[in-house]
Amino acid sequence: MKVIFDTDPGIDDAMALLYLSKLPQIELLGITTVVGNSNLDITTRNAQFLRRQFGISAPVVRGAAETLDGVVKDEPTIVHGHNGLGDIDIPEVGDEGLQHGTAADFIIDTLHAHPGEVTIIAVGRMTNLALALRKDPSVAALAKQVIIMGGAFGYKGRSGNVTPVAEANIHGDPVAADEIFGAAWPVVVVGLDVTHEIVLTSAYLAMLADEAGDNGELLRQMCGHYARFYNAIMGFDGVVGHDLLAVTYALHPEWFETRSGPIRVVTEGLAVGQTIQKPDTRKGGDPAWSDRPSHLICTAVDGTRVLEHYRQTVAA
Repeated sequence: MKVIFDTDPGIDDAMALLYLSKLPQIELLGITTVVGNSNLDITTRNAQFLRRQFGISAPVVRGAAETLDGVVKDEPTIVHGHNGLGDIDIPEVGDEGLQHGTAADFIIDTLHAHPGEVTIIAVGRMTNLALALRKDPSVAALAKQVIIMGGAFGYKGRSGNVTPVAEANIHGDPVAADEIFGAAWPVVVVGLDVTHEIVLTSAYLAMLADEAGDNGELLRQMCGHYARFYNAIMGFDGVVGHDLLAVTYALHPEWFETRSGPIRVVTEGLAVGQTIQKPDTRKGGDPAWSDRPSHLICTAVDGTRVLEHYRQTVAA
């Protein structure tokens, strides 16, 4: 499986990237970066560091430093720390592993080079994908699938984390997200509805540190900052592994339940960033949804199986 990983590292992004690095059935073609958990310089530096740390050969390609909605958001330092990776020490990386060009062009060129073969796993704001679509709308027909970690549709009361109705990646660039959902490529949304089933407890992280060597210990250290946030906000012991679940879906979609239908994103006002799906089972048209393609959202997941698979994979 050929994969482009579009990311804004980010602690849970690091979890997902370690996962990808350990999967022999994945051919990682590139790591494209975007503003989000930190500014673009920091997310790109973090991607380069993680690439080196995890022994990845795929290049890092810089993406969008600004979002399409034109709104500058505060960096979520309370969640990911000032350096995006829990304020661990990060060595200098220079230009190591960095490929010239833009993420949008890399996405376009890669999809044209491998038509029907490339899965895009996007775990940050959707800006790079939207820029690629704007420049070359034909790429939507060339992607095998696009798996997005983002959004929230209200299952188990999970409707948002930045606001009561909006998830961070979608809220970060709602204009880009709405354009992505309007395109005719196969999209699967792995949102808060299911990611909150993937809780890495302190005991689980300690097992990773014991079983996965230096990289398991690195994740445990990163998650110290992350865990304090979740304990203060949600009152539990552990962290949510949002982004790793998008990787799991690429491998084991049978572990998920899904619902099909067109999706819209609210792009302004009090509910900006809200994701809304009109299920295909709902009869009757609405002009805001009727001219848009159907996509899948994940509504349930076997979390126990996912956590066991992740542990076995990164410890291999």
